[in-house]
Amino acid sequence: MRCKRGPSTPGAEDDDTLKDLALDAPAIDLLNRLFREASSVRATDLHIEAARGHATVRRRVDGLLAEVERLPTALGRAVVSRLKILTNLNIAEKRLPQDGRARLRIGDRDYDIRAATMPTIHGESIAIRFLSSSTQVPELSRLGLSPANLDQLTREISHSHGMIMVTGPTGSGKTTTLAAALGHINDPARKVVTIEDPVEYQVEGANQIQVQPEIGLSFARTLRSLLRFDPDIIMVGEMRDSETAGIVVNAALTGHLVLTTLHTNSAAGAVVRLLDLGVQAYLIASTLRCVIAQRLVRKLCIHCREPYEASPDLIAQLPAAVQGNTAPVRLWQAKGCSYCGGNGYSGRAAIFEILSVDDTLRRLIKPDVSAEIIAQQARLSGMTSMLSDGFAKCCAGLTTIEELGRVTSED
Repeated sequence: MRCKRGPSTPGAEDDDTLKDLALDAPAIDLLNRLFREASSVRATDLHIEAARGHATVRRRVDGLLAEVERLPTALGRAVVSRLKILTNLNIAEKRLPQDGRARLRIGDRDYDIRAATMPTIHGESIAIRFLSSSTQVPELSRLGLSPANLDQLTREISHSHGMIMVTGPTGSGKTTTLAAALGHINDPARKVVTIEDPVEYQVEGANQIQVQPEIGLSFARTLRSLLRFDPDIIMVGEMRDSETAGIVVNAALTGHLVLTTLHTNSAAGAVVRLLDLGVQAYLIASTLRCVIAQRLVRKLCIHCREPYEASPDLIAQLPAAVQGNTAPVRLWQAKGCSYCGGNGYSGRAAIFEILSVDDTLRRLIKPDVSAEIIAQQARLSGMTSMLSDGFAKCCAGLTTIEELGRVTSED
């Protein structure tokens, strides 16, 4: 008896074809080349985006995206499928976003990669984030903090309890600052536990936890269990919701030193954001020790940077402390050479402002307080603004005034 074959599943043949293409040499060789080139230019992200009639390949280097090539549509789809296979994603699912991860060796370095797919009107696009699994925890003194800010931060993280927050947009180096702070205070006599997504730096002696929301291992759930794990120092990768914020503040209130991050534009804005998350004002005043706000600016290439004298119009737009200076102000500009690939920049550096919560500020933390009131009092207490810290680095030839304006324009 012959069985009658039913109708084929729509898209099944296309999925099989894509899988075959993803396993063919052209897709494998192309992806290997894209990975090698991304690694050689220190790219943090690789994007393959479906477009009309082609696929666009872009890399993020020093915080900025740039197109590097265009692929035929079929090859672009094959490379996306290849990436989905590498990161254990469902190759047949193209209608919903997916997230995956993998560990790869590119050249002589090991990388943890994170993949995120997104369906668009022209097809499926994918973004890859590169995290070096061999990245060393940086020293606190090498973050680029001014001597005064370094002394201030060192003093604040030396306490046995309270909350230390780092704020800034995505990709501003918050995790690096937290890792450096942990490395500085790490001590075999104290138990250090971190909750992260993803784990970017491996801190010697610390118990590091990778959250896995797909199985219910969220920040909030892990934190609730963590308080019974007898920690002394807790690092929470990000306060994403009111539940997490409440547990973090409670941990800081009950004798733990807690380091965490928050997305705000300024150090003073962190206080208002905590209030928005439902944390009571008196708890913030009781637990918050300091807030570090930061941005990353592109560093000038030391081989081709050029000095120039700032014009009066430019000086008029600079921090008030600079405008009263009668001496000529020397700044630096990008030129471009073979060392930096012609764009005048190479690498990135951080600019900071550190708000320490003293008794005067604690009295200001009330349910209706504004960020401007907090910032004004912090400046009166000696806080160096991010703009002033950045301008000092412009004068030192580390970056340009244009870069400083680009990263602080939303403040």
